Amino acid sequence: MEINTSQTPRPASEPRPQSPAAATDALSSDFETFLKMLTVQMENQDPLNPVDSSDFASQLAAFSAVEQQVRTNELLGGLSEQMGLMGFGQLQGWVGMVARAEMPIAFDGAPVALRYTTEADSDLAQLVVRNEAGAIVHQQAVPPGGGDMTWNGRDDTGAALPDGTYSLSVDSFRGESLLGSTPVKSQAKIVEARLAGGSTILVMEGGHEMPAASVDALLRADAA
Repeated sequence: MEINTSQTPRPASEPRPQSPAAATDALSSDFETFLKMLTVQMENQDPLNPVDSSDFASQLAAFSAVEQQVRTNELLGGLSEQMGLMGFGQLQGWVGMVARAEMPIAFDGAPVALRYTTEADSDLAQLVVRNEAGAIVHQQAVPPGGGDMTWNGRDDTGAALPDGTYSLSVDSFRGESLLGSTPVKSQAKIVEARLAGGSTILVMEGGHEMPAASVDALLRADAA
């Protein structure tokens, strides 16, 4: 009795391969079938014309390869599950923290802590505030060189700006020449963290979404 371990090519009309779990179950089933066939072959071979030793060795090698593939698939499946659980455990730690990054500000009337930088060799810097439509609603001078400051959310007349989303940047000048414009970093609480395409995406209070890689500092909510 001979065992043919070759596989028949899959017809073009055959459905796509199964999921990893289903494929592992199918491979395990093939492994059990292979073992039974090999046992039957050994029990029913002609004593006067036994299986050639080289053929028997080839069958044992095929048996070992199938067994190793089954075990490898089981190990990979378990490792994938553990990695997924670990990833979500780490994401849980982000939620509720306050992140600092270059992002729009969801202004609700409360003063906002900012951190800004200016271009090298600048001797004049100006904070520029734009609304959601991109219109400039406020400008004020800030010290060159950068640092921390608080934005009180008022326009050029001193009136409070309406609640909404604002984008802040700092223009750097040398004399009357504009050297460049740098986005301002602000702080906001993280309300959601999720995995997407191998990256961690954070959803901030106010709805803004950004990759976790853009965050340069994390603070406890009670320390922000």
